[in-house]
Amino acid sequence: MLTQTYTVIHPSGFHARPTKVFVHTATQYPCKVSLIKGTKKINAKSSLGLLSLGLKQGDEVTLEVDGEREAEALQELGALLTKIYEE
Repeated sequence: MLTQTYTVIHPSGFHARPTKVFVHTATQYPCKVSLIKGTKKINAKSSLGLLSLGLKQGDEVTLEVDGEREAEALQELGALLTKIYEE
């Protein structure tokens, strides 16, 4: 299992478009993917779960990956958490 904490930098936080991109990417990996904000841990392959975190600019979120191709998943998904998306 690998974990890393990221800070959301997008001014609008994680809304529908970045959530769709993140979940689509996460489902491409066979490993378990979770996001943790505070005491709440969600399945990051679920759009509803990810939106329920209510990630805003400046929020810290921990990405946890466990299983096959976890290092690759951590790198790619971590980059998505700190990306500025086109509006």
